[in-house]
Amino acid sequence: MTAFPVRRPRRLRQTAALRRLVAEHDLTPRRLVLPVFVKEGIDAAQPIASMPGVSQHPLSALPDVVEQAVAAGLGGVMLFGVPAVRDAVGSGAVDPDGILNRAIAVAARIAAGRLTVQGDLCLDEFTDHGHCGVLASDGTVDNDATLEVYARMALAQAEAGADILGLSGMMDGQVAAVRAALDAAGRTDVVLLAYAAKYASAFYGPFRDAVESTLTGDRRTYQLDPANGREGVQEAQGDIDEGADVVMVKPAGPYLDVLARVADLSPVPVWAYQVSGEYAMIEHAAAAGLIDRERAIGESLVGIRRAGADAILTYWALEVAGWLRAGRSLT
Repeated sequence: MTAFPVRRPRRLRQTAALRRLVAEHDLTPRRLVLPVFVKEGIDAAQPIASMPGVSQHPLSALPDVVEQAVAAGLGGVMLFGVPAVRDAVGSGAVDPDGILNRAIAVAARIAAGRLTVQGDLCLDEFTDHGHCGVLASDGTVDNDATLEVYARMALAQAEAGADILGLSGMMDGQVAAVRAALDAAGRTDVVLLAYAAKYASAFYGPFRDAVESTLTGDRRTYQLDPANGREGVQEAQGDIDEGADVVMVKPAGPYLDVLARVADLSPVPVWAYQVSGEYAMIEHAAAAGLIDRERAIGESLVGIRRAGADAILTYWALEVAGWLRAGRSLT
């Protein structure tokens, strides 16, 4: 007599409707955040060669980008500034007339509360040496001097109208320093997103093209060693203890284990950044005919969500939101 299986898990996989009904994780547009590069001194969008489909935008085009994000139902836009002039201390980052602060003001006015306006709080786009902080006399990044600049930068972004400040510099004590400065100025309303577990990754390469980075060397003395998982969890816990409202793991795909562990312990929302290299690999592989582009995009995002991300920064945010609103499955 044939012994039939007692359990038949395949029953729940027979049709698209069944698979949709029992799916453990899904995405909605509100869980997606679009990174946007705003460049000073241009009057038309400039495509970024290493990131097909992504451009630097002039300030004049930002209202249209924000309106597209609102119409798509996105959770927010994360703004990065590309200044015309840089210096050793990143003066443009704290200048109210600096490109990033002007972009925040424009985006906040257009968004009018319909999505969150987020500002990248880091000095790397504004320094002529490309590091995320100011340098000491020996050429190393001076952690505590940098915290003083971050505090001023936070106040400038808050004044410009940012809802969320993305602390991405990986300086020790940055959350506490920025929170103290904001609270002292009566800005207890501003949300702090800590890039808590940000790794010294090779996957940032195309982003450096996008912001025209001047960095020589690397950031291994302040970003995390890719070999260390526990350290990423400890960094996240430290930022939570300092008052972070949200913590982030970056990059996303290569660090799903860290993301899952942070999500398990965190009492605050946990986000992930699907970085430029993750984006570019899929785009270039798809262009070469090696993978199904749409399925690969969907699978990558659902994997990040499955690992525990409550929201995802991704360069596909607008496109994927369109798929979701049309009722298309990502898997």
